[in-house]
Amino acid sequence: MSLPPPASGVSRRRFLGGALGGAAAVAAAGALGGCAAPGGGVTRHADAGPWRQYAGSTLNFISENTAPTAAIAANVTPFTELTGINLNIVTLELSALVQKVALDLASGHSTYQAIYADPYQVLAPYSKGLVDLRELMADQALPQVPLGVGDFIPTHLEAAGKFVSPDTIFALPYDCPTLIWQYRRDLFEKYRDRMAHDLGFDPMPGDASTWDQYYAIARWFNDNARDDVPYGTGHQAKQHDSLMNDFSNVLWAYGGDYFDNGRQVGGLGTVDPGPCRLDSPAAIEAANFYSKLLSIAHPGSLTWDWDGLGNAFAAGQVAMCPNWHEYAASNESKLPGKVDYAPLPRGPVRSGNMYGGTGLGISASTTGDERRAAWLFAVWATSPEIELANLKSTAGGGTPTRTSVYQLPEVVAAEHRPSPMPNILTAPAVAKAWQPENIGLRPKIPMWNECDTAIFTQLSRMLVGDSRPDDAMRATTDQINRIVSRGWVASS
Repeated sequence: MSLPPPASGVSRRRFLGGALGGAAAVAAAGALGGCAAPGGGVTRHADAGPWRQYAGSTLNFISENTAPTAAIAANVTPFTELTGINLNIVTLELSALVQKVALDLASGHSTYQAIYADPYQVLAPYSKGLVDLRELMADQALPQVPLGVGDFIPTHLEAAGKFVSPDTIFALPYDCPTLIWQYRRDLFEKYRDRMAHDLGFDPMPGDASTWDQYYAIARWFNDNARDDVPYGTGHQAKQHDSLMNDFSNVLWAYGGDYFDNGRQVGGLGTVDPGPCRLDSPAAIEAANFYSKLLSIAHPGSLTWDWDGLGNAFAAGQVAMCPNWHEYAASNESKLPGKVDYAPLPRGPVRSGNMYGGTGLGISASTTGDERRAAWLFAVWATSPEIELANLKSTAGGGTPTRTSVYQLPEVVAAEHRPSPMPNILTAPAVAKAWQPENIGLRPKIPMWNECDTAIFTQLSRMLVGDSRPDDAMRATTDQINRIVSRGWVASS
């Protein structure tokens, strides 16, 4: 099997609240140290029943250090009791995971049978190394996806599970971090009347709020509320993948995109996205606004990724920010009852809310029995029962990728404080963010890592004053066109 070289991208925000630190890190079958047992430890017992037919076998799951993996790692006993399978979990920073997965797939062997298949750094460049899961869905001797794949939130299944073909399924949706508006409701309520009088609009975040209003609110906090909060807004604007994520929300809101047919390129993906469109008037207008917004943001923004921003928000350094919705658990622990959530503001065209979810895939280098055993784990790990358990977990968490879990009475009740599932406090906001007209999908193309680096490098130069917004957008466009052209040659 011929595969592209390993990706060299940087990690996205995935892990929250230190859940894989300390005792939790050593509890996952002793396998969180980065070494996995070799593949081949799978033996079938045909008469043992669907869930027990691979009892006594060993599976290796490689994952980024994510919230749901932290929850599973802290308690693998339910899976072992159900299946009799010993589960080894290897957790890594994303770029290290991508390199290990790429080498493993290229080797033709399956050290890791179950794979955290990031849509942009694993699924798009290495889809030929993953099993088409319809093969296992058609196997009547195996347990099937509870409630069917239709129970997965449609935008998640497309973005995290498919590539190019609308029919092929390479991964089952596993996590779903999404950028939304996080704000100090206590401060907004304290100053609401004064802000409304001074600004001429109701400042409370809502579906009709705009980025221009966001900017005005941020400036108002800077000028009028320093006794309560140093700055009105903060951002994950470090020269890093986080900067691309933060800017993209504004880009989409202004009607810009990275390529034509952005919804298609970000959803199903493509190997040939065509010319970059960051030099369009809409993209340049977005860059100008973003530069203006960052000029009044907390100066630490230029040094923060998502974790830095999350820590600053929880420490009371900013009144509001765009950040991944799964920081709600941390917010609630540090600022109990003081934080609320909304979809990101609208621009001239729409609200764009960056989706960062990933699915569980299976290596195509597996033997037939290995992939069938790995299927048991994928079905179990993405089942409604386990998604609910992860949501309740104090070791990790994450939020569900299934419609049915959000409809459970105990989950609906947890949307209101006091909540035993603090991440679900964001549910009303993310439900709107995931609607097709609001979801933000970065390009799902095999050469995305290089494009991402070009984007955040040029944006960083813009933010420190080394280039103007229009020059930064044109320079990025030229770089991406060169990168994509090389990709076309490689795929032809």
